[in-house]
Amino acid sequence: MRPRARVVGAGLSGLSAAVELTDAGFAVEVTEGAAQAGGRCRSYHDPALDRVIDNGNHLVLSGNRAVARYLTTIGAGDRLTGPETAAFAFVDLVTDERWTFRPNDGPVPWWVFAKSRRVPGTTPLSYAPLARLLGGGPTETVADRIATSGPVWDRLLDPVLLAALNTASAEGSAALTAAVLRESVARGGRAMRPRIAEPTLAAAFVDPALTWLAAQGSAVTLGRRLRRLRLEGDVVTGLDYGDAIEPVSADDPVVLAVPPWVAAALVPDLVVPDDFRAIVNAHFAVVPPKGTPAMLGVIGGAAQWIFAFDDRISVTVSAADIMVDRDRAELAATFWAEISYIHGLPVDLPPWQIVKEKRATFAATPAQEIRRPGAATRWRNLFLAGDWTATGLPATIEGALRSGVTAAGLADTLSRV
Repeated sequence: MRPRARVVGAGLSGLSAAVELTDAGFAVEVTEGAAQAGGRCRSYHDPALDRVIDNGNHLVLSGNRAVARYLTTIGAGDRLTGPETAAFAFVDLVTDERWTFRPNDGPVPWWVFAKSRRVPGTTPLSYAPLARLLGGGPTETVADRIATSGPVWDRLLDPVLLAALNTASAEGSAALTAAVLRESVARGGRAMRPRIAEPTLAAAFVDPALTWLAAQGSAVTLGRRLRRLRLEGDVVTGLDYGDAIEPVSADDPVVLAVPPWVAAALVPDLVVPDDFRAIVNAHFAVVPPKGTPAMLGVIGGAAQWIFAFDDRISVTVSAADIMVDRDRAELAATFWAEISYIHGLPVDLPPWQIVKEKRATFAATPAQEIRRPGAATRWRNLFLAGDWTATGLPATIEGALRSGVTAAGLADTLSRV
């Protein structure tokens, strides 16, 4: 008889845990309070655009090991698209300069000696201080490690770290920044090739997982919210859904893969991140001109990154707290003015949609980093998953998937004791 496991939450961390547990031989039951799986990585048909869009633009890299493992397992290894070599296009709206940052494939960074590959206005020596970002104590910020000014900072580090941390780069955790750089820049361009879900996030990360889980006999129930954990001694003994309480055996693992504020309400005395940063996304129903970069970094504008899909152009702004409460129509007009100028499109505003996530991720600061709990809890059959747990990475898709793998591994160990 297959051992039984329960996963509460069908975001990417929950789906990752469910896939791992199912693959390990468990009969898995997943419940999700929302009407759809995917959490913040969701896709939906938007009537204003008459298109299927993602709630936000999520980028992964070719070196993301957990992403590759997850997609391969669920049969979706072909759902990411991107260039054959690492290339990151930028435009500076102040100077009107355009360039492409092109790191070489290997870990030895000879690209710093090639003017055509590095940031304009820099020399090979301009990049020497970046070595200091490969270390950093738990209380240090990025600004504690390097100077946060100059062309390398303004035209490369700041926009990249802002997107990775979803936190003002200078105040970001040096330890988390080091982790990001060690897994990308330090490994060379082969690990840095940008990858975007094709055609949508759900089509790549969510729908194939649901299909795979169903084929393996693991059930996913949507629209069912956990109200309370029944805790006795050092075990979870029941899951209270309001209309029914499901008993849980002491040997049956429960993976709680919910947002941190929900976990804190369910688990006594749980310390979780409590400071969050917003993300604002804009989507425009327009076909990009031929040759438009799939992803473009914007310096000196309201937009930070512009993504080009077959049937739409989208904008992402990270750490967008000063922007998140602005009028939606005003934001759409501001973004479109920049897009039309950059890509040579008509100035008339096409159909648009603005998507705001006020608590998109925890603030990736040293103070919040120390509040991230591990996957294990003091209840021996209860485990935590989520990009807000202690993954060693900022709140990213890679981190979310890794958290699911970690929680599932601990749950599997429990069943073998």
